[in-house]
Amino acid sequence: MGDHNVDSISSNKLRSSFIHHLLNDIEALELMLEKDLFETGITRIGSEQEFCLVTKNWRPSKVAEDILAAINDPHFTTELARYNLEINLDPFELVGNCFTKVETQLRELLNKAERVSHQHENEIILTGILPTISKHELNLNYMTDSPRYAELNKMMRELRGSDFELYLRGVDELSVKHDSVLFEACNTSFQMHLQIEPDEFSSSYNWSQAIAGPILGVCANSPLLLGRELWSETRIALFQQSIDTRNSSYALRDQKARVTFGDSWGKGSIADIFKNDIAEFKILLAKEIHSDSLQELEDGKIPKLSALQLHNSTIYRWNRPCYGVGGNKPHLRIENRYIPAGPTVIDEMANFALWVGTMKGRPSFFDDMSSQMDFRDAKANFIKAARTGKESVLNWVNGPISVRDLITKELLPLAYNGLNSVGVDKEDSERLLNIIEQRAVSFTGAQWKIRNYRRLRSITKQDKALGALTKTIHKNQNSNKPVHEWPDIENDPETYKTARNVGHIMSTQLFTVNENDLSKLATQIMKWKKVHHVPVENNAGEFCGLLTWTHMKKFMDDKNHNPKSLVHEIMVNNVTTVSPETELEDAISIMKDNGFGCLPVIQEDNLVGIVTIPDIIPFANA
Repeated sequence: MGDHNVDSISSNKLRSSFIHHLLNDIEALELMLEKDLFETGITRIGSEQEFCLVTKNWRPSKVAEDILAAINDPHFTTELARYNLEINLDPFELVGNCFTKVETQLRELLNKAERVSHQHENEIILTGILPTISKHELNLNYMTDSPRYAELNKMMRELRGSDFELYLRGVDELSVKHDSVLFEACNTSFQMHLQIEPDEFSSSYNWSQAIAGPILGVCANSPLLLGRELWSETRIALFQQSIDTRNSSYALRDQKARVTFGDSWGKGSIADIFKNDIAEFKILLAKEIHSDSLQELEDGKIPKLSALQLHNSTIYRWNRPCYGVGGNKPHLRIENRYIPAGPTVIDEMANFALWVGTMKGRPSFFDDMSSQMDFRDAKANFIKAARTGKESVLNWVNGPISVRDLITKELLPLAYNGLNSVGVDKEDSERLLNIIEQRAVSFTGAQWKIRNYRRLRSITKQDKALGALTKTIHKNQNSNKPVHEWPDIENDPETYKTARNVGHIMSTQLFTVNENDLSKLATQIMKWKKVHHVPVENNAGEFCGLLTWTHMKKFMDDKNHNPKSLVHEIMVNNVTTVSPETELEDAISIMKDNGFGCLPVIQEDNLVGIVTIPDIIPFANA
């Protein structure tokens, strides 16, 4: 998430000073490009591993900061939520057994994090979206205590002018409002960096855009969010909507999303890309900067371009252009941000080798992408791949082609050639790229999760299915088998015993009636759907009462009852309710002590579920 020492731009003095430094940084960057000050003749790779922390019940944890302190390693840093951490790996030269070196360091650091996590009764999960995240873990209590995160949340809400709205549609639909950027914390990725020569940055960047669709398709791993089956890589849509600062109006006006694939092929230098971003995206964060980049250049120093880097960190391109300084030498790189974390370390390394190899294996006729491919095809391919993963049919240079065929017949040969051309060991290349080939002809992480989740949902409730899925992901990760070799989940009843709160077991597919409906309608719904409790809502959609089968039967058995009576005339008005955060033990006690057959579940005055006796029996007897 970048620099944590930031501040609001509400101060005009700070804003003016920051913009002054930002413009100077662009000028300094152009001067460095003109004077050939950038490092050349060497290519390095780097990566960032985000991961989830879960409790022994496979729920999102809340102790990331404690674990980070106990790890005490500068490679680790916080993320937006208290159940995520990030590892920043060292850069390695792209040559020899470099991928083995990255993999070795990554495993060592993950093992270190795992040992400390176990001391806090936590486990580590590598996955694009943690299946067991619920809306409860998306409130501000789960946001990491950092000035950057708090200020980012504040500024994005101010720019939007209202709560954020999330609407995703796949096989299921998810429509919800939220009051913070914390939905972004659902996303966990394996970010990959590749150093680029300054004079070929534009061609390399455009090529990275062109290959994003097929590579995403074969790496998709995040089909579930809040128990809904959405996109093959739901992170793509979720990330854009969770921090969307655009507001709605009656005027038809194009507005840029801060999470973006882009709108056209890049032209010119990396400085031109940064100029466009400054022109198109409002400044969100600022900080005090005490050194002037132009003056530093004049003094023979290499500036960090702090203002430019901070602004760039608040624009979330899926392929992000980056400037950096190492060993007092400036360099340029492309950061790939669309690849999900997991499902295993070996899968991530295979994804890394595929992307880097394909980038380095670019045929010369793709140097000018605009002559080979319409940008809208590249963008459409990316969206298609996010929606339908490996099952997508994409528009490539010679016409429509499946992700499977595009990967196996065109991109994999380029990747082999690319890695060979820079001197990567053949053993490393074949070991990792063979995993991609096998995944392309079998199944991806997204396909494995959907297949197993559907089967689990046919035999158990949603929360139990999500817990079983998460537990098995962890088990399979530790086996170190790539995802295309993962077996299906066994029907182990112990796997499902993870619920602790009402929100974990409540039914959310509700049949309700309006207070002004005929009572006979409620009776028929109960008969048709074989339910014994029907919540009642008013015209504003608010919960206002309850009808039970016992109550309705007693009413109908009364010979003097009015067959045209309305629901509000006979419903129970004074109803005991609970929230999704109510502990199961408390809910069980309420139902036992009062002889209740159900408890409506209310959150922020809205009916969100209902918990009944059959729901609690497994836990009441535990």
